[in-house]
Amino acid sequence: MSRFSVTRRQALLGAGAVAAFGAGGARAQGRGRVVVGTWGGDYARLLTKNIEDPILKPQGWDVVQDQASDAPRRAKMVAERRLPRGTVDIQGFSAANMHEMGEAGVAEEIDYSRLRNAATIIPAMRYKFGVGHIYSGKVVLYNPKLVSAPTGFREAIDPRHGNKIGFIDIQYQFVMIAAALAAGGTVGNIEPGKELLMAAKRAGARLYPTNEAFAAAMQSEEIALGMMWKARGVQWQNAGIPVQTVAPIEGVPMYVSGFSIAKNAPNKAGAYAYMDAMLEKSAQEAFAVDMGFNPTVTNAAVAPDLAARIGFTEQERARLVDLDYAYLARENNAMKDWWDRVFKA
Repeated sequence: MSRFSVTRRQALLGAGAVAAFGAGGARAQGRGRVVVGTWGGDYARLLTKNIEDPILKPQGWDVVQDQASDAPRRAKMVAERRLPRGTVDIQGFSAANMHEMGEAGVAEEIDYSRLRNAATIIPAMRYKFGVGHIYSGKVVLYNPKLVSAPTGFREAIDPRHGNKIGFIDIQYQFVMIAAALAAGGTVGNIEPGKELLMAAKRAGARLYPTNEAFAAAMQSEEIALGMMWKARGVQWQNAGIPVQTVAPIEGVPMYVSGFSIAKNAPNKAGAYAYMDAMLEKSAQEAFAVDMGFNPTVTNAAVAPDLAARIGFTEQERARLVDLDYAYLARENNAMKDWWDRVFKA
């Protein structure tokens, strides 16, 4: 992949000039249109608030969001693979989806020399086909008014809790991984956890379609415990929902949200500029405050009281478990089929 030089070359995109790249990394000098695929809701709003408006737009970039859930956006990338130019430059995905799109041959292998902020990226957040933007871990949530603090996933889905257990439909992968860890399995072998989930279901565990529906059930005390990203738990605490969090003793599966660049992106210069902007110290710190997720760069400063709420102790960090992304990509269809045909039946 060649690098652009301001003094040698300046490509045009549409009505504006795209960013020029020098040996030091991305330095936007002109204007260009950058199309960003992302989920909607708070995340899209905060991308605008913390990255696009304060960093990219003053540099002259015209940012357009293509909002949808990840499944149709992934399908569109695959459908457009034979086009010389796709319709989206950079896509927001989980680390599992970044791996999947790389294996599908539609995501660009990241050229870290094109990122001015590459040196500050936490090593675990440097992926072959994407870069981590924010991360958290799957923890147990519980209402201390209704149940005693569980030690981990096994206690959280114990059938004795009956219909006070809540699961989230759209998080089937992580629910199955958590149950596997509770049953002595691994992130690369979810089979041991299936019977634990079925036992909880037979005891009356409730299933909610979305994160928001689960939060409403916690708020109304319809349920007393379940599992969720610690970051989301902090958001709910801020909203007055009566939840506390526990880093499970069986291990804390990591959730990483990041960005991949389409292999046929019409504006790769803009895509790298967007990726660099998301890694800026100011943007990373703002996301920690606004969304409760941990920064993926080493130079972000998070206030000690906030760090204690959104982060993990030294002992808890030792229990952080990254996922087996190759396993998930290979087994996802089978996992979804079991979830829909067996667990939800």
